[in-house]
Parts: sequence; structure tokens; C-alpha cells
Amino acid sequence: MKILITGGAGFIGSHVVRLFVNKYPNYTIHNLDKLTYAGNLANLKDIEKKPNYKFIKGDIVDAAFINALFEKENYNAVIHLAAESHVDRSITNPLEFVMTNVIGTVNLLNAAKTLYQLSTSNFKLFYHVSTDEVYGALGETGIFTEETAYDPHSPYSASKAGSDHFVRAYHDTYGLPALISNCSNNYGPNHFPEKLIPLCINNIKNNKPLPIYGKGENVRDWLFVEDHARAIDVIFHNAKVGSTYNIGGHNEWTNINVIRLLCKIMDKKLNRAEGTNEKLITFVKDRAGHDLRYAIDSSKLQNELGWKPSLQFEEGLEKTVDWYLANEAWLNDVTSGNYAKYYEEQYAKR
Repeated sequence: MKILITGGAGFIGSHVVRLFVNKYPNYTIHNLDKLTYAGNLANLKDIEKKPNYKFIKGDIVDAAFINALFEKENYNAVIHLAAESHVDRSITNPLEFVMTNVIGTVNLLNAAKTLYQLSTSNFKLFYHVSTDEVYGALGETGIFTEETAYDPHSPYSASKAGSDHFVRAYHDTYGLPALISNCSNNYGPNHFPEKLIPLCINNIKNNKPLPIYGKGENVRDWLFVEDHARAIDVIFHNAKVGSTYNIGGHNEWTNINVIRLLCKIMDKKLNRAEGTNEKLITFVKDRAGHDLRYAIDSSKLQNELGWKPSLQFEEGLEKTVDWYLANEAWLNDVTSGNYAKYYEEQYAKR
């Protein structure tokens, strides 16, 4: 199979690319990424010279480019992860999220549909990777299932909900073989340090304040990123076309308790007195439209396809901290912006 993975230089995408390249040497994996601020080819140094891997720089919003790429490469499948994903950025610039997450997805769907309808094509699947934020917010009880009605509250989640609807519409209208998965919050290595956990790891290292929205009472269901990549692998290879699966860790934590645990772990790792890092916690004004609680029911995925998380949160968080402390050069390059040079040095002259 020849598979196009979009957004493969990003946080989750790079873990999916690595898994598929290493696990399936008989597959050809093309990684398409625009290399915005969140795309970093240094995430994939370990597999960039593998014979079954190829990087392609490009923008899914460019329909002509996407159409030409599909016509040239005749893909068998698409795993679509490319997206603008930071809620704060969506509040500042919602149109950018509409363009990438909605228009970009429709461009990919159109190209896949054209390919699928060719008599010479062997196109098998369009797999769209989405988020639990499309479901809106929960109160103190309840859990998101695959039947939960959509109720997005931010420009980011609205744009992802729109892209989900288009994927289902292309399946229903044109018969395009498609799948969707909606995942809870991910954490782990290579996470861009504007998100809560890597931001606080970096700030603790540098004795900077740890900004927590409101009172830190917002609840999220956390999943280690490598477990998400494994779930995508299982769904891609085993799910019935037209299906939707929720992916989550049954692992709810308030933001403040996540950071308190992180502070304790880093007290030990940095040989600081217990309680030192917790003094850095600073509560800041809550952001607009901040959903109180998310919780994912992934029992369908576990019961039908046999997937389950491999790590408890405490274990996964310590593993994440160890990675960031062992990869200071990566973190310094990202926070300074120097990581953007990696493409120029390694790829642009090829």
C-alpha cells in the first residue's frame, strides 16, 4: 500500500508516521506537511532515511497541488491528521482554522473521491483523525460516546466538527470509504511547548510561572500519544468502513492536579525540595468558551477491535518528563525557533 499521512511532522502525526514506517516496511508512507509552527521534521530524524518513507512539503488548502499529488501518486489510502489545533489561536484567528480544517479537508476529500471513482484506482480508505472537543462540554457526570450530539464551543472545535461532517457526507453521498476517530487530550514526547504539559515542563526547568486558567478545575481525559498512534493503526486496519470510534484513556484529571503531579515528578528529577515547583503555579484569567469537562467512552474500540491504553497517567507523565529532560536540544530549538532550519538543512536542497 501507498499511504498519504497528512500533518505527519506534527505531534501526533509524527508518532503515527514512525509507527507505520517501522511496523510496515512493505508500505510506502508519504508524509505531507506544510511545516507551520507546529510541524518539525526533527521529530522524525530516526526514520527519515528509511526506504519506505518520503516527505512532501505542501499545503492542503492548495487544491491544485493536492489534485496533482493524488493524480501522480495514485494513493491507496489517506490518514488525515493535518489541522490547526490550538484553541487559543483559534480565538485570535478563526478564519485560519476554517481554511485548514474545513477547506483543507474538503480538498483532500475531493482528490480522494476523484481517485476512488477511477476504474484503474485501488483507493481503499480515507481515515479522518478528529477530536473529542466536537462534542462540547460535560457537567460533573456523563461521558462522550460515538452517538453524542455535536456541540462545539470554540472556533477550533467548530472547524473540526465541520470537517467531520464533510467526511461523513462524502461517505454517504459518493460512497467514499471513510472512517473517523475522535480522541481525547494527548501528551508525550515531541509535543509543541505551547500546550499545557510541555509548557509547564519547560517553565519548571527555567523556574518560570506555571499559568493555569481560572482555578484549574477544567477536567480532561489524557492519553499517551503512542497509545493514540496504536489505536489509529488498529482502526485503519480493522474497522468497518463508515465507522466512528472514540479513543480515550478513561483517565480524567483536573488541570490543577495534572500540574501538581508534574511538579512533584520534576521536584525529584531536578533534585529540588518537595513543594518547590508547586510554588510556581499562577492562576490566570480563564479563556473564552473554556469547556469544563471532557470524558471519552472508548469501550466500542476496546470491545470491537481489542485496543486498550498501555500506560497509566502517572507512568506516562514520568516517561514524558524523562524525554523532555533528555532532549534539551530539541526543546531549545523549538522554543527559539531554530527548528525551522532543519528543513532547509536536510530537505530543501535535495
